[in-house]
Amino acid sequence: MNERAREVLCAVPLGHPIVMKRDLMDILCCPVHKGDLTLSVKQENDVEIMEGDLFCAQCDFHYPIEGGIPNLLPPEMHEKRTA
Repeated sequence: MNERAREVLCAVPLGHPIVMKRDLMDILCCPVHKGDLTLSVKQENDVEIMEGDLFCAQCDFHYPIEGGIPNLLPPEMHEKRTA
């Protein structure tokens, strides 16, 4: 873990979920390819990004951010959503 990742993660109190903040973009990566993610924000407040997604171009997958929490489970573990 690099120093920046340690600073961000150590600032989170034990037992609290990690909420999506712009600072996390420095350390987040695709859980499959370990490549960069592109942030798309639909709703945010002064503290966190509430709704949006993180896009991996390599696997062409959008990882959702819902209720301020990024869901970085690999694509095969996400529920199939029907239209």
